[in-house]
Amino acid sequence: MRRALALAAALAAAWLLGAAPAPVALDVLLAADPAPSLDAYRLFLDAGGRRPNAGVTPYALNTPLFSDYAEKSRYVFIPPGARARYTGEGLPDFPVGAALVKVFAYPADLRRPGEKVRLVETRLLIRKPEGWTAQAYVWNAEQTKAVLKRAGARLDVETVGEDGAPLSIDYAVPNANQCKECHSLNGVLSPIGPKARNLNGDYAYADGAENQIAHWSRTGLLEGAPSPAAILRTARWDDPAEPLADRARAYLDGNCGHCHNPAGAASNSGLFLDLEEQNPSARGMDKRPVAAGRGSGELEVDIAAGRPDRSILVYRMASVEPGVMMPELGRSIVHKEGLALIRAYVAAMDEPARNPASGTITPP
Repeated sequence: MRRALALAAALAAAWLLGAAPAPVALDVLLAADPAPSLDAYRLFLDAGGRRPNAGVTPYALNTPLFSDYAEKSRYVFIPPGARARYTGEGLPDFPVGAALVKVFAYPADLRRPGEKVRLVETRLLIRKPEGWTAQAYVWNAEQTKAVLKRAGARLDVETVGEDGAPLSIDYAVPNANQCKECHSLNGVLSPIGPKARNLNGDYAYADGAENQIAHWSRTGLLEGAPSPAAILRTARWDDPAEPLADRARAYLDGNCGHCHNPAGAASNSGLFLDLEEQNPSARGMDKRPVAAGRGSGELEVDIAAGRPDRSILVYRMASVEPGVMMPELGRSIVHKEGLALIRAYVAAMDEPARNPASGTITPP
């Protein structure tokens, strides 16, 4: 870490001499308190937060979390001289000073992504010596500054939906406790998305498309990773060329698995939707909920094979009612395409056979 700070200081000195743009402010990233505005970190070269600084690398996920149809841009910063360490198909071990940046934005018309885009929020996950911290910054109407919102915020977003009709979104900026709720593994704040298996896909970099694991390894962001071909790959949920079950499990992993796993906030539910879970019953097959309530919709099991209309999982995904809807944070409207995928997945399942002597389930 001292080496990274020394190198950052040298880069800052070069900037003062007019030899280079100001580097990412590693000292601000590592400060005890978050900066009051996003520009203090110098993660971007422009006031509008659209041009990443040197050392800030864009990335994408094969299957991301749905957030009310927001467009998302993702970036990773690794301090000079440091590297993330490959630890398997899950999250790399990011070094102190690393930052994960996620920008949320909406185009004026969802049918024209990238056109007339309004930035609404930029979230940071910063790896400090004591662990990860999370901050949310909200953009002003002029799109020139993003300020810290510790207590969260509600934003009115107006756009046009895929069907051509006006779409109003009650967009929620999470508060600190909500960040911890979703990003908790065994009670410790942790990133969700950039698992090696979810990065294992091509990205269209400025100098050409390249597999992200290969790119991170080649450019010194990541050490110890094998060839991408040797790493499990999370399927792309919206690619019809991929198998239905792979796409559906990837979607559930990305949207539900961060809480519904043995170390997550919903571990007491016994419903585990992360890709690592292999037990069909734990994944919801013919599984009764731990605590029945109105969230069950008077249905009996989480997943009733072949019967999406009898499945609690589908019922909760189709709801926007507080206390019923799942995920309970991060969305205010139904993800129609995601819901259709999970309905098709459940409908395509063979109904499990029961052993009449024991009552146990033989998985399909």
